[in-house]
Amino acid sequence: MTETWDELPKPQPLLIVLSGPSGVGKDTVLSRMKQRMLDFHFVVTATTRAARPGEVHGRDYFFISNDAFAEMINQNELFEWARVYSDFKGIPKQQVRDALATGRDVVMRLDVQGAATVKQLCPDALTIFIAPASEAELVDRLRERKTETPEGLQLRIATARQELARMKEFDYFVINRDEALEEAVDTILAIIAAEHSRVQPRRVQL
Repeated sequence: MTETWDELPKPQPLLIVLSGPSGVGKDTVLSRMKQRMLDFHFVVTATTRAARPGEVHGRDYFFISNDAFAEMINQNELFEWARVYSDFKGIPKQQVRDALATGRDVVMRLDVQGAATVKQLCPDALTIFIAPASEAELVDRLRERKTETPEGLQLRIATARQELARMKEFDYFVINRDEALEEAVDTILAIIAAEHSRVQPRRVQL
């Protein structure tokens, strides 16, 4: 029987998780994707801290009260959440649902543990591990930050090694080499394009 056009798989929006060890350049990759004006919904984090000068509600963060944040926890409306000093931050599920309902792909940047949490909640999430070209390159990047004490730097390096060991938990890996940011972004976009051509598409349910 000849297959008709109506029987072709229907495009499904993707929930895309970008992750990787500290210092690998996750924020830089995400910023470049935003600069390219791609038609993605980039997830915005909710926080209980006050907005800083120049920050815009709904663009930089969702600024909400402690009571509202606590209610979101009670209603299981957060993918994950954490306390950072005296404030809380987390990723609301509703914004992801709303974006997916419009047919747009959703992109979120998480640490390795956060990515594992999302994968548990949503097995059909597309997870991409951003990796360094070598451990030496990653260590150099962490040192160049100059934001850590020697002890803090060693802790970050040890943590990064543990995170690198979890790369096999992800669907894909992309190497973010020094001076090759565009190549890393292009590879991520190629992965997303390929996923949209799956005969059996991922179906995100939240």
